[in-house]
Amino acid sequence: MAEEKDIKKEEIKTTEAVEKTETLEVEKKAEEKVEEKKKVKKAKRQVFKGKATIKCTYNNTIVSISDINGGVLGWSSSGLLGFKGAKKATPYAATQVVGNVSEKVKKYGVKELDVFVKGVGSGRESSIRALANNGFNLVLIKDITPIPHNGCRPKKPRRV
Repeated sequence: MAEEKDIKKEEIKTTEAVEKTETLEVEKKAEEKVEEKKKVKKAKRQVFKGKATIKCTYNNTIVSISDINGGVLGWSSSGLLGFKGAKKATPYAATQVVGNVSEKVKKYGVKELDVFVKGVGSGRESSIRALANNGFNLVLIKDITPIPHNGCRPKKPRRV
């Protein structure tokens, strides 16, 4: 009798051990599946034609490149690159900004750009030139600077 009890206890212990190892194996497989899912990278979409919008003010230069529908692929500004004060509006800062944006956008495979320039800052021509030098084919260059057609109502004349 005592031997039968010992045998049953051993059987229970072995079955418990087997169950524990099975659950551990199942947990390991689940962890491996999670790791496999993390390793799979989503392929970047390929965009061949895009729009470059350049905003040159007296104080800053902002460049963004988007796809044809307007989804922004990359952007940068001279303030973002660390230029401060009056240096943000220089032509050199504009070329640096375009270089930074083109680096970000190269992974999408953009080749052709429609360029839209807005503002009266000093970085206008240099930013367009930098886009051409960074390997983009410029299909269109358009100035979209807002011009007032007669402007707002002037102040009333001063009475002396």
